[in-house]
Amino acid sequence: MAPSFLWWAVSAGAEADNEEGPVGGWLVRLREAVRTQLWPVPVAGVLLAVLLGIGLPRLDQEVGDSIPSGLQRYLFGGGAGAASTVLDAIASSMITVTSLTFSLTVVTLQLASSQFSPRLLRTFMRDRVVHLTLALFLTTFTYALTVLRTVRTKSPAVDEFVPQISVTTGFVLVVASVIGLVGFLAHLASQIRVETMLRNVHRDASATLHRVLTEREDGSEDSPPDVAPPADAVPLRSGTSGFLVGIDVKALVEVAVKADAVIWVDRAVGSSLTDGAPLGAAWARAGGARLDSDTRDDLTRVVRSAVSTGRERTAADDVAFGLRQLTDVVNKALSPGINDPTTAVHGLGHSAALLSEMANHELGTTVHCDDHGAVRVLLRQQTFSELVELAVAQPRRYGASDPAVLEAIAVLLRELAWRVPGDRRPVVRGQLDRLRRTIDDAGHPPADVTSLEHVLEQAEQALLGRWLADEPRR
Repeated sequence: MAPSFLWWAVSAGAEADNEEGPVGGWLVRLREAVRTQLWPVPVAGVLLAVLLGIGLPRLDQEVGDSIPSGLQRYLFGGGAGAASTVLDAIASSMITVTSLTFSLTVVTLQLASSQFSPRLLRTFMRDRVVHLTLALFLTTFTYALTVLRTVRTKSPAVDEFVPQISVTTGFVLVVASVIGLVGFLAHLASQIRVETMLRNVHRDASATLHRVLTEREDGSEDSPPDVAPPADAVPLRSGTSGFLVGIDVKALVEVAVKADAVIWVDRAVGSSLTDGAPLGAAWARAGGARLDSDTRDDLTRVVRSAVSTGRERTAADDVAFGLRQLTDVVNKALSPGINDPTTAVHGLGHSAALLSEMANHELGTTVHCDDHGAVRVLLRQQTFSELVELAVAQPRRYGASDPAVLEAIAVLLRELAWRVPGDRRPVVRGQLDRLRRTIDDAGHPPADVTSLEHVLEQAEQALLGRWLADEPRR
């Protein structure tokens, strides 16, 4: 039952990646919760091993001596003592290998946390290779112990029983485990490389934004909704503390229609909520009756149940989380204890690519209407300006003394200038002005300043749709 449920959760979440609405979002969050834990897949493997360890010996009893001679030569041919020795050796070695694998995984998590960012741990925890490797080792160990209990030596009371098929299956599992160990070590060596980490974060963040955000129509502009909370709006208070990880929009629209009200959630997914603090407001729709106490209580109850909180941010519905991870890696690389500007430059390159993907998607407050087109729910979402600030502000501050980092930020803004629609160009221009002031205040040598000014000019020209070639370095 458990293996089937876990497989359904993961596969259903994969299908829900492209679905919209509360069901798709719930499945995505369920898949994320399962994938970011080390125990579900190994536990499923242990349960499967117990079933196999019980079922295959019974199959051995059923077939007995009726196995064809052509197949018999490939099965285990020793006696009960040899079978016990083999299974005992398998169990002893596999628990040792499992301990080694777990230790290597912990060391990798510690390295990722201290060297790059604690928020990268979630990326490692959801690594399928780690899950499957641990599951394979524990499955082999549990299977060997389960089969070992069925081996019987000859005595006056019982006949000798050697489960040939079962012992041979244990040998096959050991061979698979050895191959899995080699593959795990190769995979681990690849995963601890910063280039792989940045690529994985970028990939997950890109999948989230394409699932959560909608593309802008040609010629459309950012325009805040023409709805503002009136003075008599009722605060909607959070019922728990934690990070906002998801919102059931359908439930909010339904309760807003029932109460003939408008609900405004003023906290974006990824925000930190505090128990008892307002996360939004509700008010009667224009021309409707004032909200009575029962309606207010009903609205508060439904909003609390529709807003999902967690102990940490996740990549399920949080479009800014991947950008936060990339910026953390950049910041960590620029810290005096690490001092790795090359990694910072690589991280800014991924931030540039991710922001370019976000540039033509709907951002800011989203409006949800009922079946008659009346505004019912307004949801806060990060604006394009906030996302650019997230990617640029801290690296600009911490990397002000390194021309290579400042140039990488300028290149980010230049690449972004080619992608942003017209109404979002002032955001890029404002960041260019702030970067120019940082360069002026840093007191870099004239040669470095000249190079930086050229990249800034390239970005300015890109905002006008003009291309300016690179100058050759001397």
